[in-house]
Amino acid sequence: MTAVSILLMTACSSAGSAGAGATGGQSASSQSGTQTVDSQSAGHQSGAQTVGGQSADSRQSVSDTSDSMSTQRSSSYKVGDVVPEYVFTYAENQTSDYPTTQAARYFAKLVNQETEGRIEIRVYPRAELGDEKSSIEQLCFGGIDFARVSLGSTSEYSEESVVLQMPYLYKNADHMWRVLDGEIGARIKESFEGSGIVALAWFDAGVRNFYTIDGPINRLEDVKGLKIRVQQSELAEDMVTALGAEPVPIVYEDVEEALQTHAVDGAENNWSSYEAMGHNTYAGYYCLDEHMRVPELMLMSEVTWNKMSTIDQNIILQCAIEAGDYERELWKKREDSSRDKCLQAGTVEIVLSDEEKQRFREAVDDLYTKYCSEHMDLVKEITEAGQQ
Repeated sequence: MTAVSILLMTACSSAGSAGAGATGGQSASSQSGTQTVDSQSAGHQSGAQTVGGQSADSRQSVSDTSDSMSTQRSSSYKVGDVVPEYVFTYAENQTSDYPTTQAARYFAKLVNQETEGRIEIRVYPRAELGDEKSSIEQLCFGGIDFARVSLGSTSEYSEESVVLQMPYLYKNADHMWRVLDGEIGARIKESFEGSGIVALAWFDAGVRNFYTIDGPINRLEDVKGLKIRVQQSELAEDMVTALGAEPVPIVYEDVEEALQTHAVDGAENNWSSYEAMGHNTYAGYYCLDEHMRVPELMLMSEVTWNKMSTIDQNIILQCAIEAGDYERELWKKREDSSRDKCLQAGTVEIVLSDEEKQRFREAVDDLYTKYCSEHMDLVKEITEAGQQ
């Protein structure tokens, strides 16, 4: 698999420069009471190569060697054979059995094996190291080394990334992955250059749909006047308003109660969350309008990245891409399982026609002007990719 070349500029702030003297694993690990490593170990000597000063040829070597990585994996290494040169932290806000967390542990295992134990990555689920916003901030100054976040949390670090979050942008999942796995996805990852974070790999987060309590959504008119729970996001609120409903921002953990007490008429989320949180018990009509496919990213601190040799950068990048593929497989299985459970429990699934979906898409046209006015060429590229 060909790795994406990542060009880096400078750390995100003076705090980033201050953090560069110690591993990201140190500051985050010390908060969690876990083992830390001495910054004067072999892995932190000033002779380690960094990508910031690479020539075009040396950057190319990162990509050129990636294709052979899968055939060079070592399965004989056992944890404990050597003392790691680096102990890194990975922030994850989902539970231990969630696809993204499982993929994080898979990534950590791959990196540990490929570096023969020189690099150890410790995964902290359930937001032990902070929520997504906090995790990204800590990545910027090296307080955390890796994190998995929703693209919805990254807009201030990459203006272009907001385009990928727009409602009714993709025809289907194949369209989205054609975009993310291609040249457009590579450009979006590169757009994080100089922000303090390095975008490594795309993760799946499914597709968000509307679900309601008292009746189905069969057409656009059925949305009008409904009180719909949304994420605490200006874009999500604007989308629901454009469709004619009233947005009600409520934190994820309180949605079940809001549905149970009829504080809202419905909500929106993917199959997995709908089933896992028991929302299907109260809102039994699930409409496949597919309004948002917001992918997720595995990120790395630029401070940490710049400590790595070219070889280790390549290992981390390739292992991240492999972990992303693994997460997609896990997500598809979980999504299918959740859908089956809900349908068996009595959920009514509503499939909109292409014509009706187009009406929903046209209702939110003004949002593209508001949020993507400077990137309409990119919107056009993505739209055309769906016609291939």
